[in-house]
Amino acid sequence: MANEEKEHIIIPGENGEENLFEVLMTIDGSTTPTGHSYILLVPAGEDQEDDSDEQEVFPFRFVDNGEGEDDIELFPLETDEEWQMIEETLNAFQDEEE
Repeated sequence: MANEEKEHIIIPGENGEENLFEVLMTIDGSTTPTGHSYILLVPAGEDQEDDSDEQEVFPFRFVDNGEGEDDIELFPLETDEEWQMIEETLNAFQDEEE
């Protein structure tokens, strides 16, 4: 199996610490009912091969400012519609992985 390089994002914490996340997937806004783009992140360094524990996923709505690969803005999900769509997408992704 090929070892593909994962994309990472650093999110500053409340106390100025840097938290490293791995991009699980992005969802293009042209494919969503809300018209927004979304990104699903998991904490970097967690063992994803261990199926005994569920992996925590952090979903965000995002805007790419197009000024550089590191210049995106993240926003928390705000509506039940967004949460439901993300949950359905994640469930479909997990079913494909099995």
